[in-house]
Amino acid sequence: MSKALSLVIIALMVIQIIKPLGLPGLRQRRDFWKLAVAALAAISLTVVLSHTTT
Repeated sequence: MSKALSLVIIALMVIQIIKPLGLPGLRQRRDFWKLAVAALAAISLTVVLSHTTT
């Protein structure tokens, strides 16, 4: 799950650099780092949830 999530976030970051997504907080090209922070949080949450359910 975390690999698929990583690929989706990387694709969003590339799209953000080429043409900004226009979402609140993502209106400029230089805002791609916010996607990286969100990805780190989402992957961490996925790992924590997968290890606590086993």
